[in-house]
Amino acid sequence: MAEVIRMPLLSDTMTEGVIAEWHKKVGDTVKSDDVIAEVETDKATMEVMAYADGTLLYIGVEKGQAAKVNGIIAIVGKPGEDYKPLLGGDAPAAAAPKADAPKADAAAPAPAPKAEAAPAAVDNGAVEAALKNATVIRMPLLSDTMTEGKIVAWNKKEGDTVKSDDVLAEVETDKATMEVIGYADGTLLHIGVPEGQVAKVNGIIAIVGKKGTDISPILNAEKSGGAAPKAAAPAETAAATTAPAQAEAPAASNGSTDGRVKASPLAKKLAEDKGIDIRQVTGSGDGGRIIKKDVDSFVPSKTAPAAAPSSTAAAAPAQVAAFAPVGQESHTDTPVSQMRKAIARRLAESKFQAPHFYLTMEINMDEAMKSREAINKISPVKVSFNDMVIKAAAMALRQHPDVNSSWLGDTIRHNHHIHIGSAVAVEEGLIVPVIRFADQKSFSQIAAETKVLNDKAKNKKLQPNDYSGNTFTVSNLGMMGIEHFTAIINPPDSAILAVGAIKETVIVENGQFKATNVMKVTMSCDHRTVDGAVGARFLVTFKTLMENPVTMLV
Repeated sequence: MAEVIRMPLLSDTMTEGVIAEWHKKVGDTVKSDDVIAEVETDKATMEVMAYADGTLLYIGVEKGQAAKVNGIIAIVGKPGEDYKPLLGGDAPAAAAPKADAPKADAAAPAPAPKAEAAPAAVDNGAVEAALKNATVIRMPLLSDTMTEGKIVAWNKKEGDTVKSDDVLAEVETDKATMEVIGYADGTLLHIGVPEGQVAKVNGIIAIVGKKGTDISPILNAEKSGGAAPKAAAPAETAAATTAPAQAEAPAASNGSTDGRVKASPLAKKLAEDKGIDIRQVTGSGDGGRIIKKDVDSFVPSKTAPAAAPSSTAAAAPAQVAAFAPVGQESHTDTPVSQMRKAIARRLAESKFQAPHFYLTMEINMDEAMKSREAINKISPVKVSFNDMVIKAAAMALRQHPDVNSSWLGDTIRHNHHIHIGSAVAVEEGLIVPVIRFADQKSFSQIAAETKVLNDKAKNKKLQPNDYSGNTFTVSNLGMMGIEHFTAIINPPDSAILAVGAIKETVIVENGQFKATNVMKVTMSCDHRTVDGAVGARFLVTFKTLMENPVTMLV
C-alpha cells in the first residue's frame, strides 16, 4: 500500500517548512533511506527521507512553497497504484478515478490473481473515510541523523481531549529529548507506541480525531506493510527454546557406568575448583545426574571434615577453608539510547571511511596561564583554557582554509565560515554544540556562549541549530587529567583537535633546567582532504597563537 510522506517536525518551534529542493521527481524509484527533499525550517535546512521503497507517485508541495507540519508532501507506492484516496478528499483526487477507469477495465481480463485489487480499493475507501475525521500523528524527524525515536513520556492518555498546540509526548532522539505536538483538535483516539518503546521515523505514534471515529482501517493499512517481520517472531522464539535442549543433549549423553558418579564435566570441574567432594553432592538431573546448579547450591555438612581420616599428612593444605562465593554470576543489559546509537553509527562511519592520521605537538602554556589570569580580572564571564583553544583554532583555520573543509565524494567543500564544535560529555553519551563564527568572537563572547550551550546540552534543551553546521571540532579531556589521546573525526569535518591536560614539567633552556607548563594536543586529520604538511602548518600556527595569546587580541 502507498505510504504518505508528511512534513516532519524538525524543531520544537516549527509550524511549517519550506521545500528548498526536491531530489526526486514523480515517477522516480526511491529507496527507504533516500533523501527525497530538503526542507528549510525556522532553525536550519534539513533532509527528508522517504522511509519507504517504491515509486514517487505524488508531490504535494512544489519547490519554494510551504507546508504545515504533518501535511502531506509526497506519496510513495507501487507504480500505477491509486493513491488519490490518501489525499483525503482533495479536488484532484475526486477527478482522478474517471481517468483511471479505463485502465481498471483493461486489467479485468488479466489472470485470476489480479482479482485481489478489489479488496484494496475497499480498504482505501475505508481509510479515506476515517481520515476525514481523524489526524494521524507520526514519529517526526527531529534531527538530521535520526531514524527512530523513543517515547519518554505521554502527556495525554487515550480518551483525553487535546488541542492543536498541546504537547502530546516527549521523544528521546539521538541528540536530545524534544516535544511532539499534535497540531490537531479532538480526542486522543489511539496511542501506538507505549512509553519506553521506540518507533521508526514516520511511524504512527498516535491518532487524534472526532470521538467515536473508527480508526481500524488506518491501523490495518499501516500494519499491512509490516506483516513479515511479525511472522518471523515465532521462529525466533522457537530458536530460543530449542537451543537449551540442544545444549543439554551432550550432557545427557555423558551418563555414567555403574560404580561411577553421574556428573557433567562442568559440574566435576566446578566441584574440583571449590574443593567439594563430588560424591557428597545430590544430583537433580536425569537419573540423579549432578549438574552445575547442584554444585553451586551445595552446602557441606558439618560432619564432612570427619570423613577425611584417610587423608595423609601430605593433604595438610586441605585445612584451608574452601572458597564459598557470595551471590551468583549476574549482569545488566541496558537498552541502547538513541544518542548512543547515533554516536556508534556516525563515528564508525567516520573511522572506517575516512583515512585518519595523527599529528601531536606540545604547547608551552606559561604565557597562556598568565594571560588567562589577567583576562579574567576584567572579563564579565570566566574564560577557560578551552575557550582560548577554540579561539586559537578558529584563527588558525582562517590562515589554513584547507583544514576547514569537508569531503563530499566528487568534490571537496572549503567552508568560508568557521564554526567550531566543542564536544560535551552528557549522561547518555556525547554531543557537540557549535560556536558559530568563532574566529570573529572575543574570549568573553566564546566563554558566555559555551556556558549556555553546555547547560542546554546537560539539560537536553539543545535544538538542531545548536549542534549542527560544525566545520572543525575540539575535544578536551584535559580537565579530567588526561594528558594525551586521539579523537575520531566528527563528520563532516576534516579534522578534530584532541586537547590534553596542562602538566608542569622540567625542560632545558640555554643549558639551564627550568620548570614550565606543557599541554599536548593531537590533531586527527582526514587524509582525503588534509595532507600531512597542511595539518602540520596548521598546528604550528595554533601553537604560536596559544603561546602568545596577545596576538589573538589584535
